[in-house]
Amino acid sequence: TGSSGINAEYGVDEGAELPLDGRNISVPGYEKGNFVGPTIISNVKANMECYREEIFGPVLNVLEVDTLDEAIELLNDNPYGNGCAIFTNSGAAARKFTNEVDVGQVGVNVPIPVPLPMFSFTGSRGSFLGDANFYGKAGMNF
Repeated sequence: TGSSGINAEYGVDEGAELPLDGRNISVPGYEKGNFVGPTIISNVKANMECYREEIFGPVLNVLEVDTLDEAIELLNDNPYGNGCAIFTNSGAAARKFTNEVDVGQVGVNVPIPVPLPMFSFTGSRGSFLGDANFYGKAGMNF
């Protein structure tokens, strides 16, 4: 499988669980292809490779913390800043989260809001390289 599958294996080797395993998926008509299906890696800890490495694919790492402050600290300590989401019934928690988390894309009660090409891709820190975005006005000017 691709790099997402390799990272999923690293998580399992380090004590994570795979309640949904997208490795070894077969796509009809493309049986010799290299695909990773939807994958959920649970019981993930911040020191695991599947969390430390940015995974591009249909892979969800699930980490659990006890408080909102711990969640914000966990995200801000990660070297990448592509996106994250919070699911809550609390407007105060949503506001605190969106104001204090240091990532480019934040979802509130929705998954990460991946932008359409007419809007800027706003990853930050290790998730953004170069001096211009490839979406939005910068992409149009390119």
